[in-house]
Amino acid sequence: MRINTIAPAEGAKRATKRVGRGIGSGTGKTSTKGHKGQWARSGGGVRPGFEGGQMPLTRRQPKRGFNNARFAKNYATVNVGDLEIFENDTVVTIELLLETGLVGKEQAYGLKVLGKGELTKKLTVKADKFSQTAKDKIANVGGTVEEI
Repeated sequence: MRINTIAPAEGAKRATKRVGRGIGSGTGKTSTKGHKGQWARSGGGVRPGFEGGQMPLTRRQPKRGFNNARFAKNYATVNVGDLEIFENDTVVTIELLLETGLVGKEQAYGLKVLGKGELTKKLTVKADKFSQTAKDKIANVGGTVEEI
């Protein structure tokens, strides 16, 4: 057997219907297009997907695509008011906060300290980010802020 001798099975191929070729073909005159109208015209019809002005299927479907949530850097957050549980002169790090349960390990990309609440103890806080309010509150009680 050679590749140039391969042929489809008998009856598998059918000749294409040649429309508009006279009476004998059975598809003469209007060539299966009916009488007049948009679809009977040369070049007539509408673009693919057009539904007569109805909202097309492709626009009715839920949208998919890029979302930054997969790439966002989610910081574990803690408020300065939550740091009140520590003793004076404690060095507060993300490891210490994980041990005490103030932050969850699933958010351990980094630590951000926010300024909600009041702080009366002098602490050394080491974190990746601080809000300006948190920096001010820690500094006002004599503590120090260290950005990692």
